[in-house]
Amino acid sequence: MIFLPHNRNSLGEAAALARGRIAPNIYDTVAFAMLVALLVLLAHGAAGMRAPTTLLTTSPVTLDLANLPEYALRTTLRMFAAIIVSLIFTFTVATLAAKSRRAEMVIIPALDILQSVPVLGFLTFTVTFFMGLFPGSQLGAECAAIFAIFTSQAWNMAFSFYQSLRTVPGDLDEVSRGFGLSAWQRFWRLEAPFAAPGLVWNTMMSMSGGWFFVVASEAITVGTTTVQLPGIGSWLALAIDKQDFRAVAWAVMAMGVLILLYDQLLFRPVVAWADKFRFEQTAGQEKPRSWVYDILRRARLLQTVGLPIVWLWQRAMLLRLGKRAMPAASAASRRFSRALDIAWVGLVLIVALWGVVETVLYLRQTLGWNDVAEAFSGGLLTLLRVVVLIAVASVIWVPIGVWIGLRPAVAERVQPLAQFLAAFPANVLFPFAVIAIVATGANPSIWLSPLMVLGTQWYILFNVIAGASAFPSDLKEAARVFKIRSWSWWKNVMLPGIFPYYITGALTASGGSWNASIVAELASWGNTRLEAFGLGSYIAKATEAGDFPRVILGIAVMSLFVTLFNRTLWRPLYVYAERRMRLD
Repeated sequence: MIFLPHNRNSLGEAAALARGRIAPNIYDTVAFAMLVALLVLLAHGAAGMRAPTTLLTTSPVTLDLANLPEYALRTTLRMFAAIIVSLIFTFTVATLAAKSRRAEMVIIPALDILQSVPVLGFLTFTVTFFMGLFPGSQLGAECAAIFAIFTSQAWNMAFSFYQSLRTVPGDLDEVSRGFGLSAWQRFWRLEAPFAAPGLVWNTMMSMSGGWFFVVASEAITVGTTTVQLPGIGSWLALAIDKQDFRAVAWAVMAMGVLILLYDQLLFRPVVAWADKFRFEQTAGQEKPRSWVYDILRRARLLQTVGLPIVWLWQRAMLLRLGKRAMPAASAASRRFSRALDIAWVGLVLIVALWGVVETVLYLRQTLGWNDVAEAFSGGLLTLLRVVVLIAVASVIWVPIGVWIGLRPAVAERVQPLAQFLAAFPANVLFPFAVIAIVATGANPSIWLSPLMVLGTQWYILFNVIAGASAFPSDLKEAARVFKIRSWSWWKNVMLPGIFPYYITGALTASGGSWNASIVAELASWGNTRLEAFGLGSYIAKATEAGDFPRVILGIAVMSLFVTLFNRTLWRPLYVYAERRMRLD
């Protein structure tokens, strides 16, 4: 009900007040300027991506400093295109795995395998395919690069979202079912908001993880096919090849500026927005802040323009898609469901066995047992490196991540620095590593190993920060009231609270380390080339030579090692976290 004044002057004042609430203000001006700048940059970059392929040879990548802003824009567009595809993949595939028992039997092992397949492995088979889809246009090579970056981002986000959906507090789920919410409504009103904080932090990590493989994605060499797309990655590859320290420094500086920009303009506003989805029963003491988020909230005209979108979203939330909670199934239906599960598992095993047989037959025709022995022995050494490095990274970053996550003000300051360090490509450190190893005569098989974890240890840090940030304030206050301190606090309060997030981070860091072994076990600086014996260097050499049988063998062996490792260690811990570490 609306009460209006009786006299005309008061009516005029009320009308002026109503107009003032929708009239543009200074915040609208700033928001409009940022939006226009974004659209102009997007249009300019998209036009370059559709340019003819001949421009890649007539106007090759150079180390001219004037070209660096254009290269930075092209790389950024590829990164964001890949992150959008990764989000779509996460919301579909991870949700299906969390909701369907039969789909989970296929999707989770497939994700284990896919995260172990190196970026070079995907490029080996996708470059020709995408370039064939868009003949004569750079769009084919752009799609191949975006797909390669996608493969370095999607698995981490999918595992995070899957873990969050499986650990939704049972009491909240029961309340939502008690209110008769459909599956669609439960997903958007309970499950997706509960998973939002962890997904946001893992999206930032995936964005940074994409930088780690940007060189391999933009400077593509597969057999006789060589493509250098304009971008920071190809700039870095050229600078390393020419031993130009100055150009490497400019590339690192450009990366730092880009990370700071998209942190301020995108990720920090999203973190501030997602804070309202934290699961807690008492108000938090500190909340993350963002000047961009404040501008968007205070922009009157922008909010008015967005009202139709808000209305459509609210109407969509009223749709009753999916089934509501059903009563307990009868004995006959349970027997039918069990029989269907057995048939489904049998079908999956038959398809998997067929794939293994076809791979073995192909490799028998092209390779010998010596190649298999070399790949497996290299895999064992790479496995040893991964285990040691993940253990060391966990000891270092879990306490630091908890300390940061419990202090939103600190997290706000550390966030851009952590993103920069996570995005820092190991290729930049190759010159120093190669020079130091050659000068000291050290063993490359040992001292190249730390390069594997430089880009993957951050999965642990970001997930632990997300877990500590989402830790309910009421539980922290209860621990203070009962004076739980020191090791007892870690054992009984914090470690159980962040355990599901840590498992997600450690699992993806493990898979990322296998992937990073391709880059780290074969380092070069100009004409100086160092090799650490392992599965990563085996695949890198085979890819460079265009030796597809050995590429397939290396990928198959890596997938086998990662799958067995995940099944024997990470997956049981996942189940334990799901059953015993839920915030119920």
